[in-house]
Amino acid sequence: MSLYEIANQLVAAGKGIMAADRPPAAFEQLLESEGIPVDEAAYRNWSELLFTTPKLNDYVSGIIMTPEQVLLRNDAGEPLIAGVIDRGMIPGISPFTGMITLAGSDGETVGSGLDGLRERLAEVAALGVGFTKWRAAFQIGPGTPSYYAIEANAYVMAQVAALSQEAGLVPIVEPEVMLVGDHTIETCFAVTEWVLSRTFEALYVHRVDLEGTLVKASMVVSGQDCAAQADVDTVAEQTVKVFKRQIPAAIPGIVFLSGGQSDYHATAHLNAMNADYELPWKLSFSYARALQREPMHIWGNRPENVAAAQAALYHRAKMNGLASLGLWTEELEGESV
Repeated sequence: MSLYEIANQLVAAGKGIMAADRPPAAFEQLLESEGIPVDEAAYRNWSELLFTTPKLNDYVSGIIMTPEQVLLRNDAGEPLIAGVIDRGMIPGISPFTGMITLAGSDGETVGSGLDGLRERLAEVAALGVGFTKWRAAFQIGPGTPSYYAIEANAYVMAQVAALSQEAGLVPIVEPEVMLVGDHTIETCFAVTEWVLSRTFEALYVHRVDLEGTLVKASMVVSGQDCAAQADVDTVAEQTVKVFKRQIPAAIPGIVFLSGGQSDYHATAHLNAMNADYELPWKLSFSYARALQREPMHIWGNRPENVAAAQAALYHRAKMNGLASLGLWTEELEGESV
């Protein structure tokens, strides 16, 4: 498929992306923090649970994986990625190797993993991977994000996007403005506008084909510690407004990260934007926690709970698939999973 075809399939009507790209060490830390027992097979078992959920492809178009997950096999020795492809979902990869401190900054970060990236992308493309996702994280605080950090991250994201397209992979560019802090929604709007502006300037400079690119964006929300929390309609209004100012209509779609929002708010905000606004691009989801939080608690690393956890995952995917069409209602949350 062409870059354009892959990008548009990823944001097909009523579908979104599941982000499963939590590295093994971070996954084990999450299990421990949730009081879930950890064993040597937990990472593979959880990945297999996610990738083989019945009918998940009804509402999920693609799955973001780690390099480790791309190579995982089931008990029969079959690659898990093959099952994802066979069910019509597109595997993606998060090729960065973590956040490192940006030299000369006051603790701000930049994604690492550019060394050897051209060769690594060629290898995963040969395995059936169709897209990449690269994250930048900007925390709002006194003096942050700085111009320096925004420019450095925009450059790296654009370089990764260019290398991805060279390998025939659709890049998902993820400039996340983090929920952490006590900032107002107005401050979040201003920072988001600045970050998006510099990101798209860098994409232009790096000759990235926008028609074959997606954006993974954070919503314009109040900081989690802000005393005045914006309501659903205000979040939708401000998010659409900043996107219309800074994201070209040539981009086929924008997929949201949940960014620490509750399952309810991640779905409700997405639905409000699609129900209430005329949009030049598809708006959908690329959630990790907002899809997997409840299923993980149900699973608890116990094989007898796999079916119930998969049913919960399917339900959350369905709710967000409907929200991507503006058709979700609170009443649907009470449906049997």
